[in-house]
Amino acid sequence: MAATIKDIKAETGLGLATISKYLNGGNVRSENRQKIEEAIKKLDYHPNETARSLVTKRTRTIGFVVNNIASNFSGVLLQHASAYLHERGYGMMICDSNLDEKQEAENIRFCVEKQVDGILLVTASREPGFLAPADKAGIPAVLLDREIKSDAFDCVTIDNSNAAERATDYLIGYGHRRIAVIHSEEYTGNERYTGYLASMKKAGINVPYKYICSAHIHSAELGYNSMMKLLKLKERPTAVLTTNYEVSLGVIMALNEQGIRCPEDISLIGFDELILPMVMKPKLTLVAQPMEEIASEGARILLKRIEEGNSFPPQRVSLYAALKQGESVRDIIVNGKNNCRLL
Repeated sequence: MAATIKDIKAETGLGLATISKYLNGGNVRSENRQKIEEAIKKLDYHPNETARSLVTKRTRTIGFVVNNIASNFSGVLLQHASAYLHERGYGMMICDSNLDEKQEAENIRFCVEKQVDGILLVTASREPGFLAPADKAGIPAVLLDREIKSDAFDCVTIDNSNAAERATDYLIGYGHRRIAVIHSEEYTGNERYTGYLASMKKAGINVPYKYICSAHIHSAELGYNSMMKLLKLKERPTAVLTTNYEVSLGVIMALNEQGIRCPEDISLIGFDELILPMVMKPKLTLVAQPMEEIASEGARILLKRIEEGNSFPPQRVSLYAALKQGESVRDIIVNGKNNCRLL
């Protein structure tokens, strides 16, 4: 028979009120806490979470609504968020929206029905309406790697526009002028495209429309098709900025298929330090997003919001993404001079 709270009382000699307070996360004296913890271990006691949730009004469960669970990026965020929450006694319920805004709205309603304490999400939508059920139920939500068209929700992102601007500055510093960009029309893709344009404008470089490749969502298909299109141009770009991991994967597939060398024939800078940079030869120069920090900072804000409610204003956190030098950018000689510089 499973141990009960009364067994802990008999083992420790403490009152039920003290033991209950400890089990529900309250503060008890250190000597009492030690007695209770030793008894729990000895008796192999497991609390009845359903009964406890009726008392505390909490399930100690966090919903994680992700736009595409097949994405390596999403998987890494899930891993880091899960580790952070587990250390603090929370479990996680994962819902995949499969890049579908309607399904995402259904996932939010599902989380509300399951009475999660809070929601972490990587959104497919930019409109805030899908979060209305959670907001009405008083369930806080924190966005990761995305913003929506509302200042009412907490979010943790990187400095997307600035990161892409620094990456493009890097290419320009190595003498490149014919620089193409491949981006999605999602939030992060558009932000990075804005940074690319800012860098090119700052350097006084005209951007031909044929060097701008985009699609609604980022994917390996976008990277592959865009790179094949760029390779057919009479005046090819000397460098390409890829604004997403899947896009970079598609670009590499196209280059390999066509026998194009990197960086001898074309230089590359990508985003996300995931599997590809570890196996690619030459090593890819990239913008490395602080994945663990994005996930843990989002989870930290969410747990604070669960504890303190709306006692503090919405948090808009923008983290720095470092540019990591690899071997995928070639020096270009301009007017007989090596215009190479490291930013």
